[in-house]
Amino acid sequence: MRTTQMFVRAGLTVAATAALPLALTAGPAAAVNTQITVTSSGSTVQVNTTACPTGGNASLLSSGQANFAQGRQVPLTRSTGSQSASWSGVSTGTYTVIVVCANGSTAGTQSVTVSTGSGPTISTTTSPPRSPSPTPTRTPSPSPTRGVMGGAGGSTEDYSTVTYAVGGVLVASGVGATAWVLRRRSKPNRL
Repeated sequence: MRTTQMFVRAGLTVAATAALPLALTAGPAAAVNTQITVTSSGSTVQVNTTACPTGGNASLLSSGQANFAQGRQVPLTRSTGSQSASWSGVSTGTYTVIVVCANGSTAGTQSVTVSTGSGPTISTTTSPPRSPSPTPTRTPSPSPTRGVMGGAGGSTEDYSTVTYAVGGVLVASGVGATAWVLRRRSKPNRL
């Protein structure tokens, strides 16, 4: 019974210590979900969402732009049950659309490929580009140059060295404590 309790305590300590740095770094990334739909038709890009009932802004980022403020921003306009924004005169290329609600939460981030020479093209970060009419000789669209913005790599907050150092110290102390407990348990005559 006592051995089981010691292993359970040691396991919980290791699990909590390992999860703390992940919890510190995963906060902003978890807030970014995809509740938007992005479409392009010719040189027009449009985004629709139902995640921002009080309004918000949308931003169209080209490949050289890294954050919301650098893109072409437009306010969301309300229609029945949803909000939308659009950009016209968009040149051919791959863009990223970000929607931020009025309360500051991110409704979603998606990539879209604009091709002014053909019909409508819909592209998201979670599925390959789709064409309105499948053709067997179609060449794949170029992938987004910024990559997929998801998980810790897509977070918008840059954590300092101190945050990572504290997380490393916590992980190291958890591993050390586990080793100490297991070593003590290997010698049954010690208390």
